[in-house]
Amino acid sequence: MKYIILVAIAVFLIYVIYENFFMLVVRREKFGSGVKIVHLSDLHKRTFGIHNSRLCSRVRAEKPDIIIFSGDLVSRSEKDFSNAEMTLRELCGIAPVYMIYGNHEQSIYEENVTKFEKMLARNSQILLKNGHADVKIRDRELKIYGLLDNYNIYKKNGSYRDLDKVSAEDVEKLLGHCPEGEVLLVAHNPFFGEAYAEWGAKYTFSGHVHGGTMRIFGKAILSPERKFFPKYSKGVYSIGGMKLLVSAGLGKFRVFDPAEIVVYEI
Repeated sequence: MKYIILVAIAVFLIYVIYENFFMLVVRREKFGSGVKIVHLSDLHKRTFGIHNSRLCSRVRAEKPDIIIFSGDLVSRSEKDFSNAEMTLRELCGIAPVYMIYGNHEQSIYEENVTKFEKMLARNSQILLKNGHADVKIRDRELKIYGLLDNYNIYKKNGSYRDLDKVSAEDVEKLLGHCPEGEVLLVAHNPFFGEAYAEWGAKYTFSGHVHGGTMRIFGKAILSPERKFFPKYSKGVYSIGGMKLLVSAGLGKFRVFDPAEIVVYEI
């Protein structure tokens, strides 16, 4: 029995190493046809090949119309953004990239903020900071909005207690009235899905939760706010007339929760 337990532990550790250093899966969701979107999120410091060549190759193979990056391209403690820059440059060569800030971009160490902003300025991604872009793809007109929330929804006074909430009214103050038509919202934090739906988005792209860090029987275990069993962690959630599309992301430590590229057809 002792040896069986030791073998099981060894197999588990080998799997965790493999998952965290090599695994990259493609998850596909189909809601219609005509527009293909690749959704990436939460890369942080992880790399898939030199300058993320393996990641970019997998994205290129999907031939997306657009790429959405829903925040945390980098980690707040990073000082060298060359890997992020090469990754962005390669992705922008595949399809237009629409990205937002996650909580890590919002809290980059002060001495590195200017360096990060200059890196973004050198590249052709479309950064949406409480703004929007109108996109036309094969006679489909999409309106892509990017939400930049108050950082107090992630951490407040150095604590994860008594965090701020987001309402539909808050979203409207930041983005304005939701227009008619096909509205895609990119909002890093998925926990306010009801507010995004009430605001009027048809699809909302989120990340942040890293799939729950560990998943047991398909259930998320832990959120970045140190909360157990987060409600929205990975997958597609229907809220009213909106679909909340949550990526498990690419970086950070994970167990039974592999890094993923998500491909949507809408």
